[in-house]
Amino acid sequence: MNLHLHDDKIKFLEIKANHIRESIIRALVRAGSGHTAGPLGMADIFSYLYFHGLRHDPKNPGWPDRDRLVLSNGHICPVLYSAMAHSGYFEVSEFETTLRKFGSIFQGHPHRDFLPAVESSSGPLGSGLSQATGMALAERIDHGKSSSKFFFCLMSDGELDAGNSWEGALLAGKEKLHNLIAIIDRNNIQIDGFTEDILPLEPLADKWKAFGWHVQQIDGHNFSDIHSAIGEAQAVFDAPSVIIARTIPGKGVKEFERKVEWHGKSPNKEEAAMALKELRTLGGKITSEHE
Repeated sequence: MNLHLHDDKIKFLEIKANHIRESIIRALVRAGSGHTAGPLGMADIFSYLYFHGLRHDPKNPGWPDRDRLVLSNGHICPVLYSAMAHSGYFEVSEFETTLRKFGSIFQGHPHRDFLPAVESSSGPLGSGLSQATGMALAERIDHGKSSSKFFFCLMSDGELDAGNSWEGALLAGKEKLHNLIAIIDRNNIQIDGFTEDILPLEPLADKWKAFGWHVQQIDGHNFSDIHSAIGEAQAVFDAPSVIIARTIPGKGVKEFERKVEWHGKSPNKEEAAMALKELRTLGGKITSEHE
């Protein structure tokens, strides 16, 4: 991976992230249910992964040499579906109009029986890291340490309340799974309130270090930070890596940002119109700033 992300690519990724956010809003208002804050907050990371960092092929989802992405906190799946749609896995309009509809491939949590292009089904919080750990370990057993495949596990901070997360962390640390990269959405909220009020996680970085992981902390909205952190993680050969990404829940829509109540609800028509107007303005600003 190149160490530097040039300005034109950063502009491209910022624009893609904004498009991903707009589609999330359109899909949620039509669905009438779903999570808003987390998907908006993770749009930059998903933009980076699907348009730069992830080795994948939308025209051949089953490509054996692809990297794997496991979404552990499945409730933020609108950002996964939106990123996949904008990168060419399926029509953007299909996602925007059928999210959470009966019989839709876009279920409220990713489900492989409905959408085989996703790597895993998710729902019970805390299970994704164990799934990704198993995948990464199986890859090493089958192909040895020479494999160039990486396994990304996207997680929430709130799901770290679940013990299964730490079981996966223990095994990955013990096995020194260098091909496993966990990215934690450190937005400090969960459905019942702020994480540090519900069940404090800090010192979070020290906990992961104690489990044998290579740890980095970044600004989850800074593409240069994201790029450098993933590059560093891929250069570690004696430990799994975790990237603690500080994000703003509801990012891009001021009315939604940092507000716990937007964790698990969707916008109504008026709120969606306001959000889309703000995102379109932001898109114009991104374009003008880079000209």
